[in-house]
Amino acid sequence: MRGEWLQIESIVDGAELHCALEEELSRCFGRKVEVAHLERRISEYCSSFIIEELDVTLGDGTKLELIFKDLSKAALLTNAGQIKPTFVYNPLREIDTYRRVLSQHQLGTPLFYGAFVDPEEKLYWLFLERVKPVLLWQMGDLDFWLETARWLAGMHTYLIRETEIRESQDIAHLLKYDERFYRRWIHQAVPFIREGDQSLDREAVVAIEWLAARYDRVIEHMLSLPITVIHGEFFASNIMVDIGNDYSRICPVDWEMAAVAPANVDLASLTSGNWTQAQKNAMARAYYEALPDFSPVKCGWRKFQINLEYCRLHQAVQWLGWSPGWTPPPEHAQDWLKEAMRCAKRLML
Repeated sequence: MRGEWLQIESIVDGAELHCALEEELSRCFGRKVEVAHLERRISEYCSSFIIEELDVTLGDGTKLELIFKDLSKAALLTNAGQIKPTFVYNPLREIDTYRRVLSQHQLGTPLFYGAFVDPEEKLYWLFLERVKPVLLWQMGDLDFWLETARWLAGMHTYLIRETEIRESQDIAHLLKYDERFYRRWIHQAVPFIREGDQSLDREAVVAIEWLAARYDRVIEHMLSLPITVIHGEFFASNIMVDIGNDYSRICPVDWEMAAVAPANVDLASLTSGNWTQAQKNAMARAYYEALPDFSPVKCGWRKFQINLEYCRLHQAVQWLGWSPGWTPPPEHAQDWLKEAMRCAKRLML
């Protein structure tokens, strides 16, 4: 969507936004807040939904730089609406992830300033700190990716306690990686490949059918892995890095697919792309060594690598089953069927 953002227009009335912002900021600061001046513009980083940048001046002169993300179905951008599976859409998922999970931990994620929710009017508005760093995918220095891997290990360690009570209301909004979830993707991937443009390539059809016949083993293994709260789409395009004098702030955004799931799913996303195997191993090792010894994810290096390979396989199948005829943006394109078969062969399915 980047590059097309000038064609996007807000669908939210200015007076309504002004009132909602005053209400949420008053709740955030614990006192009556007046918005004296508000400037708004479409963000160049719109992804699935319309995102606006807000320059807010309060009545006492305080200035805030915010992100306004409209998670209402009406704000789902056309291309995203055509390809996003309907069963994963839940406008409260990202809102409650910030409200109930991330705001309780100092992880470096954007500060949560509030969310205006009106189910009857189908309005779901999220207000966040506007972070100004660069995106991880724009950074070629492997050191930043290694630091991100270490940060991810810390996040999973902090949030694993959220899954100790599986019925906790704080995580009730999250996606659940259960048997039905895993099975759905392979069941969708097979007809998508059979009926899509790749149907002319008999090898692709044979490959996905071969994998589908063995996928029960993959599901069984995935269900055996220790779980935590994960981002769900921990790709470099969703990770910002703020480079300070003494430290770098790792700041993942877009928590629309946050889930209770195996931790290595996030690591599989981070290490996807055109890296050498040695570079992928370096990121995996950085993550592994950053885990505390008591972490259930730290299960011996060899077993850890096998678990990661299963998560890479699941990730590839999920993208294959995402939407018929779907292809990612050119800068993030990958042959997911080829990746799935590579993983399957390494796991000797």
